Amino acid sequence: MKMQYFISSQKGVTVLVVFLMIAIFDQWQNTTAWVYLALHGTYGFLWILKSRIFPDSKFEQPTSLGFALVIWGSLSLYWIAPLLLTSQGVQVPGWYIALCISMYSFGVFFHFATDMQKYITLQLRPGQLITGGMMSRVRNMNYFGELLIYFALALLAAHWLPLLVLLAWILFYWLPNMYKKDQSLSRYADFADYKRRTKLFIPYIY
Repeated sequence: MKMQYFISSQKGVTVLVVFLMIAIFDQWQNTTAWVYLALHGTYGFLWILKSRIFPDSKFEQPTSLGFALVIWGSLSLYWIAPLLLTSQGVQVPGWYIALCISMYSFGVFFHFATDMQKYITLQLRPGQLITGGMMSRVRNMNYFGELLIYFALALLAAHWLPLLVLLAWILFYWLPNMYKKDQSLSRYADFADYKRRTKLFIPYIY
């Protein structure tokens, strides 16, 4: 079974999970909770659409049930943010919500535009190094977009624990994948020059 099925199912049910949290903890009047539901729930549906229209080949590979369940469970750690938000009745000011929505929106753009460029380019020019467009300055702009998305969601919970979960994902999954990708791309003759003039993950920083 493809890993994508497990990832998409987890992201798809997030909207139901967060809605249940709002109901269980009686947060019907909590604007922050509803904003969180809209953002995280929408991201789940967008991910499913992306996976159908321009899928990532690494998620299309078959995987064992055990590993897939580990991935499903690990992704569910992101539900800690809405659990804290709803169980503690967190309500943040309007300007704070606006900041998170803006950050989330930029994240969706960077994440999905980069993945679409990668998919289309590999369809038209398979086997060639992609050095332009969204990847002209940052080699993993899609991961930077995902960072903005989950950082915005973590901030809405106004608690340090969701930030710790995000940091764990970065250190133990995202960065190893980025380094593995660099190692794979090193087979291209012009990769050394491309690597020298770009950042790995975060624009202008790293």
